[in-house]
Amino acid sequence: MKIINYSSLVLVGLLLIYASLGLPYRGDTEALVNKEISLIGTPVASSYYIQNAYKDTNTPNIVTSILGDYRSFDTLGEEVVIFTAGIICFLLLSRERKSETK
Repeated sequence: MKIINYSSLVLVGLLLIYASLGLPYRGDTEALVNKEISLIGTPVASSYYIQNAYKDTNTPNIVTSILGDYRSFDTLGEEVVIFTAGIICFLLLSRERKSETK
């Protein structure tokens, strides 16, 4: 059974390495993700965020402005999920165990 587990682990690892070989270099200016105009001719959202983040939000940190202003509803949804998981963990761990009496 261990051989099947290890061989599947190696297979998935090799598949991930093979898939990563097709990714563009991170600093490649010709990569599609770094273009200002998409393939269909519309402006890309990331270039708008970079150019207008300070003007729109008056926040010097671009990450804060994107998460807090542009994507606020998505971020709020993620925070609700994390808060709910934390409350559930707290409730499960704080339950009093009934002592067994004979």
